[in-house]
Formats: sequence, C-alpha cells, structure tokens
Amino acid sequence: SLSAGLDLPGRFLFATLTLMTLIAILVFIEEAVYIYKKIPSSKRSIIIWINAAAPVISTTSCIGMWIPRSAMFTDFTAGIFFAIVIHKFLMMMIKECGGQKVLLRRFENGHFTISTGPCCCCCPCLPRVPITRKTLFWLKLSTFQFAVFRPVLVFLSIVLWTNDNYTLYNLSPKGPALWISCLVGALTLFALWAVGIMFRKVRILLKCKNIIPKFALYQFIVILNHLQITIINMLATQKIIPCAPPLSSTARGSYIAHQLLIMEMFLITVISRVFYRRKYHDLEPPECVAEEPEDKKQTP
Repeated sequence: SLSAGLDLPGRFLFATLTLMTLIAILVFIEEAVYIYKKIPSSKRSIIIWINAAAPVISTTSCIGMWIPRSAMFTDFTAGIFFAIVIHKFLMMMIKECGGQKVLLRRFENGHFTISTGPCCCCCPCLPRVPITRKTLFWLKLSTFQFAVFRPVLVFLSIVLWTNDNYTLYNLSPKGPALWISCLVGALTLFALWAVGIMFRKVRILLKCKNIIPKFALYQFIVILNHLQITIINMLATQKIIPCAPPLSSTARGSYIAHQLLIMEMFLITVISRVFYRRKYHDLEPPECVAEEPEDKKQTP
C-alpha cells in the first residue's frame, strides 16, 4: 500500500494533513451547532450547506490522498457537493435581501448588469436586464441546472468507466472524457455567471452582512477546486510532473492536488467561521431597509 512505502517525513506529512482535516470537520460541526441555535430557520440550512463546502472537499481530498485509486470518485463527490453549494449561495443572497418578494420591491426599477464574469466580462455593450420575477427565475435556473446535471454527468461517467469506455485523463476527441469535461465546464460557467450577476447587484446593500468576504471565500473554493486541479492534471498528463514509483505521473498529480486542497480548505474553513459567525442578530434585514431611503434620495 502507499502508506507502507512512506518514509518518516512522508508519514509526518500524512499525519499532519489528516489532523488538519479532522480539525476542519470539528470546526464545521461546532459552527453548524452555533448556526442551528442562532440563525433563523429560513436561512439556517442554506448557511450550513455553504459552510460545509470546504470541510467536505477537505475530507474527500484526504480520502483521495490515502487511497490514490479512489481519486476519481472523491473528485466526483466534491464536484457534486459544490454544484449544490453554488445554487445555495445564490439563494443565500436572495434570502439575505429579505426573500424574493422583498428583493423585487427593493429593486423595483433596477436592472441587472449581465456584462460580468466569467462569461461576459469582456462585453460591456450588453444591455442591462430589468429585475423582474422572470429574470430572477432564470438566474435561479442557471444555478439549479448545474446542481441537477452535474450528478447526472457523474453517474454517466461512472457507468462508462465500469464498461472501460471512460478514462479520466484521456482527453482525446474520440473518448467521452473530453466531451463530458467540456459540458461540465460550460454548465459551471453559466452557474457562476448567474451568481456573479446577483452579487454585483446586491453587494452594496448586503455590505452590512459581510457579503463581500463571503463571496471572496466562495470564489477561492471555485478557483482552488476547479482551476487548480485542472492545471495540475494537465501538467501530470503531459509528464511535466514526473512519476514516483509506485505512483504514475497522473496519480502523483492527483496526490499533490489533494494535499494542497487539504491545506487550503482548512484555512478557508477557519476563516469562514469568522465571517459567518459575526453577530447575526445585529445584521437583520431591517437595518438594511433603514438605509434604503437614503440610497433612493441619492439616486436622483
């Protein structure tokens, strides 16, 4: 086994990273208990889901580190969970504004700026879209489709893998891995685009709810869990990351990615505890509503 072939520094590294994963899980459990006791029931489950993203990714990475052959399944599990979290983050922003009805009342004559990342940041000429019940439905659908189709594509990948038709690192045009990865990438961009559009509109209103650092943490998870892993896997596929028996280049790339994710998700878990625990009873919607008339006076 891999653990039997480790030298003393390797065993120390494995033990340290495993301990960091356990601490991240304990921090999340403590935070979930606090949220359950202090947060209104309408927002409780959404915030717990979002806080669980980093500990879940850390746990799947730890399993992938100890059992390299399980990397495909652990990565798929983390991807499915985070697809749900993207939808939950959009719903959290709507809830923090007071719900859909209150949000529509606040921005009755407002517009969404759709020329934002990651899809249309280079297209400032795009028209602004009125904020209506219909546009809110399309934004929620953009994130919900990812939460639905990502598990379906993962299931399809596993079925093809059991039939020896799917190889994770085989990105040739004749193989299904390339097309499935491209489809997942497109669905991810649409989901992130919807969250970016909503955040750009509500970031000033929800500044009293620490939405900017929360969004920054969410963005870090996106970058580290998707872009970082993709870059490392590409380097491993091209043999830039050398093999180290008993690990091949691709297995070693996955091994390195999991170790980095454990450390990064540990830090994000600890930092998230600070921002999601900060005096929620002082940051209720009426405080934001009180600021709204001043904003309307300044608009003319």
